[in-house]
Amino acid sequence: MKQLSILGSTGSIGRQCLSVVEALPERFGVVALAAGGNLEELTGQIERHRPELVSVGDRKKADELASALRAKGITPLPAIHHGAEGMLAVGTHTKADIVVSAAVGVVGLEATYEAVKLGKTVALSNKEVLVAAGELVMAAAKKAGRELLPVDSEHNAVHQCLRGGTPGEVRRLVLTASGGPFRKTPLADLENVSPEQALAHPNWKMGNRITIDSATMMNKGFEVIEARWLFGVRPDQIDVVIHPQSTIHSMVEFVDGSILAQLGPTDMRMPIQYALTYPERVASNQVALDWQKLRRLDFAKVSTRRFPCLRLARETMKKGGAMPCALNAADEVAVAAFLERRLPFRGIAEVIERVLEHTPSMRFEKMDDVLAADREARRTAKEEVERLSARAVAVS
Repeated sequence: MKQLSILGSTGSIGRQCLSVVEALPERFGVVALAAGGNLEELTGQIERHRPELVSVGDRKKADELASALRAKGITPLPAIHHGAEGMLAVGTHTKADIVVSAAVGVVGLEATYEAVKLGKTVALSNKEVLVAAGELVMAAAKKAGRELLPVDSEHNAVHQCLRGGTPGEVRRLVLTASGGPFRKTPLADLENVSPEQALAHPNWKMGNRITIDSATMMNKGFEVIEARWLFGVRPDQIDVVIHPQSTIHSMVEFVDGSILAQLGPTDMRMPIQYALTYPERVASNQVALDWQKLRRLDFAKVSTRRFPCLRLARETMKKGGAMPCALNAADEVAVAAFLERRLPFRGIAEVIERVLEHTPSMRFEKMDDVLAADREARRTAKEEVERLSARAVAVS
């Protein structure tokens, strides 16, 4: 039986990961969980899976969790940690065979990096790990002789398709994108869209930030950067196409013109199970593609006028160094401001572009460099949000 540590257990991916574990109890156990502040969800997870160690956002939450567990009569209590130290303890737990990196934001970056360095199998869902620190993380994976297993449906699909050929036979990777809720919205109307409209994704149920990133297609930009590191291809070998049905999750084109595509339902339990059981494929009764509903498969080019964030991501990928890290940090700040109605939808890309203009060209030597660049980009992004907010008030 393989033991799991999960970074971000109460988030969407974390919950679905535990659903997979519960469907395959003879294969997986849970040794450690890290969450933020959703103590009700975490308490239930602890009650069901009895991990040895858990971590929450801060000391106050740790005390509240201990009280909640005692009230439920759960004994013995798991070791309860908090903050960055707690995340690190979960990610590096000695009994963990697989570390699922599903925490949102850079909060899970250091713990994932340390897990990779220890040679643990890492099932990667956290985009920030490779967007912000791809060169460092992949160097550590190579040194440890371990492969990162992608959980994101697009990269998981590419991983599956690549089993049909050798690296030298690959012409290009094609990542599919739904186009989000504004695929056909007139460009002039995008300035006034609301957070509620942007959160209404047509195909997937995800967390708030990733849903907004899907609406701007920054999410796809991050995936392009991730694919470059995960699969060792050149930037010009990665394409993106709009595929509104989200049935084909990605494709690989080989040098002889053959194209392999991975199809599946819009259910993250499928790629999660693939990553956890790799290199095996294990039968599942949980998810399956409904062929009766599959009527057509549409594809279209991506407009960078409509989705400037994808262009910005490609530019930062080519420049490398601190640029992708700044891209991610600025996006997180800008998306939060949009959700709080302090920034218009089109302002997200504007803030990011301004931050990138202020980001110095530098390469990372260690993880502290990454975290410092992240902090500086966030500081600049907050200044840009305030500047745009003040300008909007002045105009009105």
